[in-house]
Amino acid sequence: MRLASIAVLISLFSITAFALPQAQIPPIFRSANPNSSLRGLSASQAGKNRAVWVTGSDDFILRSPDSGKTFAFLGIDKAKGQDLRGVQSFGSHIAYVFSVGTENKSHIYKTTNGGRSWQVQYSDPRPAFFLDGLICRSEKDCFAISDPIDNKFPILHTDDGERWIELPNETEPTALPTEGLFAASNTSMILCGANNNDIFFATGGPAARVFHSSDNARTWTTTTTPILSGNATAGIFSLACQDQTLVAVGGDYRQPTATKAVAAYSTDFGATWHLSDQQPAGYRSAVTAIAPNKWIAAGTTGVDISTDNAVHWNPVNQLTANAVLALDANTVLTAGPKAFITKLKIP
Repeated sequence: MRLASIAVLISLFSITAFALPQAQIPPIFRSANPNSSLRGLSASQAGKNRAVWVTGSDDFILRSPDSGKTFAFLGIDKAKGQDLRGVQSFGSHIAYVFSVGTENKSHIYKTTNGGRSWQVQYSDPRPAFFLDGLICRSEKDCFAISDPIDNKFPILHTDDGERWIELPNETEPTALPTEGLFAASNTSMILCGANNNDIFFATGGPAARVFHSSDNARTWTTTTTPILSGNATAGIFSLACQDQTLVAVGGDYRQPTATKAVAAYSTDFGATWHLSDQQPAGYRSAVTAIAPNKWIAAGTTGVDISTDNAVHWNPVNQLTANAVLALDANTVLTAGPKAFITKLKIP
């Protein structure tokens, strides 16, 4: 375990987030190591505050116990140099983190003491195993998913917060040739519905599909969406849900300014999908709901907002971001390349 002895204290900025040039958006955190690319964001209640956890490449972990006013560097001794793509937190002390990569580079870690020590909970010796997402209903009830192995999506589950078990192969959903998930912001797999009983995940490659299970991943239905697909760099990168509405964003990350078919929505819990009438301003790797009918999407060419359930999107700024997280109905955090975190105030 590597824990810095200092906390970084940075004042928060209030920003009216409409059409602001990037130069006017000061980060609330910028690392001394600009090589780290941040992709994991999670927030959970910690007393009167929100505990914020952030992860990224090169074993990058930050924890803020006070809604982003101060940050402390954390690290995992056994994860040095690893790309930590996602985090799920439960207050200031408990969090899951996962690393990505083939050839036994994908691991699930857990801390119960605020990052002072970490337990390696799961590793997989199969060379093709590549974690893409980790979601939790509670500290003890979590799922994780890998890119396909032998045309099946491996799905892991823990029901005690300690042991991860892969679900039976015959229940795992079948992939198309070269189909996979994107581990761009740990939002290609999500929980939805009453008590988070429903699991959705989204794919890219030959098709941009959404998989849905309402029975704890025992059976799955599949819907093809109109999101851009057809090559290994295109598809759905992020899902979000609110009541019966689901929103998907993506595109082709090698064509970051292309606006064709990068956002779609469903008003019937994923059964049918429609392209947004007005698309975001380019490829987007993350989306989240921030209030009824109100959504935020982020990507390498900027941040967009929709106030009509993703039918129309309007640019907020040209901030480069990989991940987005809503702290409340008016406060959004983004994290991105060069290890910076920014806070936006949304009217």
